[in-house]
Amino acid sequence: MLRTEPMTAQPEFTQASEMKRILYTSTDARWGSGVIPVSGTLYLPKGVMPSGGWPILAWGHGTLGVADQCAPSWKLHRPRDASYLNRWLEQGFAVVATDYQGLGGPGPHPYLFWEAEGRSILDSVRAALAAYPDRLANQIVVSGQSQGSGSSLGASRVAPTYAPDLHLVATIATGIVPSFPQNGSNVWRLTEHLGPRFTMLRLVGGAIPDNGIPASNLVTPKGQALLEMASKTCVDELRGAEQQLGITAENAFTMDAAALQAKLTPSTDMTAVRLPAPLFLGTGLSDRSVPPKHQHAVAVALCSAGNPLTWRTYHGTTHNGIVNAAFNDELAFVRQAIAGTPTASNCGAIVAPGEPEKPTEGVLFND
Repeated sequence: MLRTEPMTAQPEFTQASEMKRILYTSTDARWGSGVIPVSGTLYLPKGVMPSGGWPILAWGHGTLGVADQCAPSWKLHRPRDASYLNRWLEQGFAVVATDYQGLGGPGPHPYLFWEAEGRSILDSVRAALAAYPDRLANQIVVSGQSQGSGSSLGASRVAPTYAPDLHLVATIATGIVPSFPQNGSNVWRLTEHLGPRFTMLRLVGGAIPDNGIPASNLVTPKGQALLEMASKTCVDELRGAEQQLGITAENAFTMDAAALQAKLTPSTDMTAVRLPAPLFLGTGLSDRSVPPKHQHAVAVALCSAGNPLTWRTYHGTTHNGIVNAAFNDELAFVRQAIAGTPTASNCGAIVAPGEPEKPTEGVLFND
């Protein structure tokens, strides 16, 4: 831990006794630049501290952008995420939430590079444990949504070698982005199936290989405006620019999606291995950002590696909605994992979903 300072209050955090903005050290897994500072936030719960300290929920957020101003420690957490994290505080967990390498701190942000983001998560926990040894327990639950699903799986994947000192008791991933091509999990690709703003974030977020073709050569004059915005503004502003300027995947780039993908580092690709902690995956069956079929393929890939895995699906729940919709099931899963009796794997019973359903109306954050 390099520094802590008071974090700006946020109305959703009703169960926090302390709120801190933190700066800590990690190591660069994308450019190999050695030790780097990374920012984030730390929340301690109210109530009586258990013997041995509070267990920790380590959070990996979804796509916000790559500019420093998009970092939660600068801009606050999105209300959806803050509400989710507050529920963990209410249940007696401290919360450590990294901004990720280069987002809120110096250097570029390696967007969707799961090892870099996984290291940011693990080192945020190490820093918190070092700063509060008498108040935090080495009982770690890693959770992430969308971009953060790769971060949480990445943290779990590298933990045995990168952070063997940490005791991971459970890993949670929702709105699941990573791909496992060797296991057939290639039915969906970010470059091909989402708006051009996400590809622009990749172009300025490290996806172009070192000494690769410049980003400016990959975009059309119409796409250039969005590319320039990507390094300065956040994802919501990029979405607004897409709509206002009529920018699409068809008119933003100088080549088709498959050819463009071939020129970029496949930063979301993983190989399926046995992870060190029980794994909970949550999928909204109304997710139109990351199709349920893709998330099913991820579950199948991780099952094939022998992971004790629970995959839950939620009718009428969107990509945004899954964050809070899955909480009660996640909590029960984590409680059992901490008690040493994790939920039995349902790998043998999972069924491939169909096309995304119509979302349930009137549910908070389920847009």
